[in-house]
Amino acid sequence: MSRLIVSVVVILVVVVGGLFLLAGRATERPQTQVEKAVTLANLS
Repeated sequence: MSRLIVSVVVILVVVVGGLFLLAGRATERPQTQVEKAVTLANLS
């Protein structure tokens, strides 16, 4: 009986860990834009 309980707990931990992993990957990170002043001498 205890083996069954341990197996169920291990499966639950793996499933919950996988869900958190997938949820962490699915979050979109906003891109930050950095604007710099560039002199015209650098462009040529």
